[in-house]
Amino acid sequence: MVETIDMNNKTIYTIDKLFASDWRWIYAIYCKGIATGQATFETKPPTWKQWDDNHLSICRFVVRSRNKVIAWAALSPISQRKCYKGVAEVSLYVDTSYRGQGVGKILMRALIEESERCAIWTLQGSTFPENTGSLHLQKIFGFRSVGRRKLIACHYGVWRDTIIMERRSNIAGIN
Repeated sequence: MVETIDMNNKTIYTIDKLFASDWRWIYAIYCKGIATGQATFETKPPTWKQWDDNHLSICRFVVRSRNKVIAWAALSPISQRKCYKGVAEVSLYVDTSYRGQGVGKILMRALIEESERCAIWTLQGSTFPENTGSLHLQKIFGFRSVGRRKLIACHYGVWRDTIIMERRSNIAGIN
């Protein structure tokens, strides 16, 4: 899937498959997400192999602007059990310089459409309550809050909550 999107005749973004050769960009964007303290419990970025092993081989996308990767999205399995093969957790990161410009929206739309083509029926997110931008983006695309995990893990010495959000497809997994 390669799709070019013209944002108000100003900026052109291209949504493309994520390739191993994009790792330097993905790594840099992930590091910026870690630095915010609001994107992940991780405190250091993974290696390419760790990242690759922890994400599904399908539904991996980047957004490019002027041949530079400015955002990425991928899915992780929530379980190895066969009954949950159509349920995945969303990772979506936008470079700090491009936030608030609609990049997250075009990436989420592409991720949802492709996930449904790949028989993923439920997408979920585990998001810090303070990450209001991410929660807002999820709500725009039909994610609903299914609960709050209180003091679920320690992050830089502070016990933190997460909001569990999910989106059930109206297309995939329907008999």
